[in-house]
Amino acid sequence: MTEYRVERPPARAPIHPGEVLREDVLPALGLSTGAAAKRLGVSRQHLHRVLSCTHPVSVEMALRIGRLVGNGPGLWLRMQQNHDLRRAERKLKDELEKITPAEAAPAA
Repeated sequence: MTEYRVERPPARAPIHPGEVLREDVLPALGLSTGAAAKRLGVSRQHLHRVLSCTHPVSVEMALRIGRLVGNGPGLWLRMQQNHDLRRAERKLKDELEKITPAEAAPAA
């Protein structure tokens, strides 16, 4: 299967899902952090960590947010995955450049 890469401007990293939740979703729903945490069934501290982008959106949290917002967990998981992938690519850039891609063996 061919992998297609989307080139982004280097200064524009994928956004953390907690920032989207903090800046766009909760204000649109008229929910405070405490009220949202209560509806999500998590502690206010836990939600605050996600909103401050210091903790990732886990599978469980994506299920909760997707249910609250009504758009399912997939979007939240993809945003987190894109954010994590970009950070890892930048961190491992020099090491990854040293790896020579393997070529597929000819079919017998």
